[in-house]
Amino acid sequence: MNEFTERHETVSVRELTVSDAGAGPYGLTAGPDGALWFTLVHQGAVARRDPDDGLATVHPVGDGPTVITAGADGALWFTEYRSHRIGRITPGGDYASFAPLTPEGGPYGITAGPDGAVWFTLGSADRIGRITADGEVTEYPAPGAFPSALTTGPDGALWCTLNQGNAVGRLTTDGRARAYPLPTGGAAPVGIATGPDGALWFTEIGAGRIGRITVAGDITEYPLPDPAARPHAVTAGPDGALWFTEWGSGRVGRVTVDGRVTSYALSRADSEPHGITAHDGALWCALETGSLARIEVRS
Repeated sequence: MNEFTERHETVSVRELTVSDAGAGPYGLTAGPDGALWFTLVHQGAVARRDPDDGLATVHPVGDGPTVITAGADGALWFTEYRSHRIGRITPGGDYASFAPLTPEGGPYGITAGPDGAVWFTLGSADRIGRITADGEVTEYPAPGAFPSALTTGPDGALWCTLNQGNAVGRLTTDGRARAYPLPTGGAAPVGIATGPDGALWFTEIGAGRIGRITVAGDITEYPLPDPAARPHAVTAGPDGALWFTEWGSGRVGRVTVDGRVTSYALSRADSEPHGITAHDGALWCALETGSLARIEVRS
């Protein structure tokens, strides 16, 4: 594997090539088997990186796999954006896919729900779906336009970004929805994650900001040093901070719960970092140019 390493005072960034540049590593998650799983959006595949030898096993799936999550059933679930289906793969490689009720819905975000099911967004249809382990699907109207990423909040509800509605939405497991408009116009929120402070944190790809919303709906926004950074995905890190990808600048950013922002360069400004997740005591992000970056925080 080719490797790139950049070191700062307390952070090291190491890049590992896992595919050719055309395959497009996009989303990633820690699997129930201790491995790191990631999607190859342009190759139509899901891959497993072995925790022992680092080798990647590639499994063909449907067209356009994007965001991936571990389900409560011990399998990995992911959205197939271009084939408009929800995919499921076991750690052993058994694959199945399921059609949402709404055709051509453009599934994108996906998360394990508080009720044991998996929840997903249908951005093109302004709907949010729920799927059980055996493939039974229910759908609800989203609280606004173009739901993007979603996550389970500390209040037991589903929280999602409304990319074209310029808002953050909340949906209960029985379908009651509410939207919270953002203070900044054109923010176009995408990624969202629950933070260690009991709030929801999200990226504003259009405004170059990171947002924070409490379960009561109070919103704070933190501008990034580079307004054109185009922050994309966000996750809680093992160091008690939030980490996010800067798709427009080829960097990975970190924001503390009191709003202090730092940023770390990847090997190329055009590396196109997308998904990011905590795994094995570090942060990992997927670079669409063919690599995974491992970001280690040193105490």
